[in-house]
Amino acid sequence: MKKIDKNGLLLCDLQATAFECSVDKMESSSEIFIRRFMKSEIAKRFDNESILETNIQANDILQLVDEEYGVSDYGSVKYTHNEMYWIGYIYRYFAVTYELTSPQVYKIVKPKELRGLFLPYHTMDPAQAIERILEAKEMLIDEDMELKRQYEIFKRIRNQ
Repeated sequence: MKKIDKNGLLLCDLQATAFECSVDKMESSSEIFIRRFMKSEIAKRFDNESILETNIQANDILQLVDEEYGVSDYGSVKYTHNEMYWIGYIYRYFAVTYELTSPQVYKIVKPKELRGLFLPYHTMDPAQAIERILEAKEMLIDEDMELKRQYEIFKRIRNQ
């Protein structure tokens, strides 16, 4: 796991702000927007951090997603501003610290699941929240924990 740096925090804040703005500015549901964003060309620019070389703002990001996929009014469920900010922040923090692409992170945890975790996890440190999400999915990426898990499996097999 990579330690987050200043650039990573800037990326988290920019993505979180774009997600939050989408509540008022996008016609589609929050889940549709998130799916489109996480698989978009602009998300690739977040992944390789080239977005930091521009002065792009949250509203510009929304416009780029609309240009890529077309304007849509599909779906009606809108998440709250706070939920969307947190979801955007967590997705980017996850991608940066685990060095994954946006589609990879999206595949691991869907927006509906993150929304359900908002209340219990939103006051936690993002790294701790992500660790708990991975733990619940039995996807620990921490090497020590993985070795411990494998050792427990070995012990169970040996005792049979």
